[in-house]
Amino acid sequence: MSGEKWEDLIRPAAELLAKSRHAIALTGAGVSTASGIPDFRGPQGLWRKIPSYKFSIDYFLENPGEVWELYLQRFRAIGALKPNPSHYALAKLESESVLKAIITQNIDGLHQKAGSRNVIELHGTFKKAVCLQCGRTYPIEYALRQVEEGRLPRCEYCGGLLKPAVVMFGEPLPAVALTRAFFHAERSDVVLVAGSSLYVSPANQIPVIAKARGAKVIIVNLGEVYLDVADIKIEAPTEKALPRLCEETLRLLGKEGEGCWGPGGASGEGLQD
Repeated sequence: MSGEKWEDLIRPAAELLAKSRHAIALTGAGVSTASGIPDFRGPQGLWRKIPSYKFSIDYFLENPGEVWELYLQRFRAIGALKPNPSHYALAKLESESVLKAIITQNIDGLHQKAGSRNVIELHGTFKKAVCLQCGRTYPIEYALRQVEEGRLPRCEYCGGLLKPAVVMFGEPLPAVALTRAFFHAERSDVVLVAGSSLYVSPANQIPVIAKARGAKVIIVNLGEVYLDVADIKIEAPTEKALPRLCEETLRLLGKEGEGCWGPGGASGEGLQD
């Protein structure tokens, strides 16, 4: 399908979703850029501003105060952001039982804000902190208040150091989340990859596993994709392509497409402050 405009690929992609029995979505940083969250490897990506090694577990254990300060600024900004049409389109497809699960590499919680229910967070969440000693979890505000007071966040039960409940470099993915993700990958007949370059493992193995079992793979991403697994590759911003894909899929199913763009409709009014 090379040489075609991305708009021309919406219909064949929608046909795959409309005929699917167990479609799933895998999302990456690209679905959240329109909400104001920079991606990681792009021209304005996070790794161009802050060295990625500062988000490793080894660096955190050696420099917890510095890393918590980095997360304080980032988490405060993320908490104030709103979903964009990418999130609303996926939430609508889930609410209409087209998507059975949304597996995300993002920590921002914007899928849930948009109304998605079955969200599998492979890389953790910014909303919690976890004690490295006893494993207790806390709302992120509990930890951030301590950082703002100039203290290292500590567990009130055992005194252990708290860390953000996000997966840092050098840490394994949460076992339960990974098991659930692979469960859906093995049963899916369509995987919709949105806003991911499929660079990071093991998340990038989800479409590989599904395709090996006969599933079709739709990729919506603006930029390079590192694994050649797409049956349909839509080269477009997710906030433009996913609502169109949502509307066309529901039209083929004889359903209303209202809600695919979120509040404000296609104009996007009211999505951000």
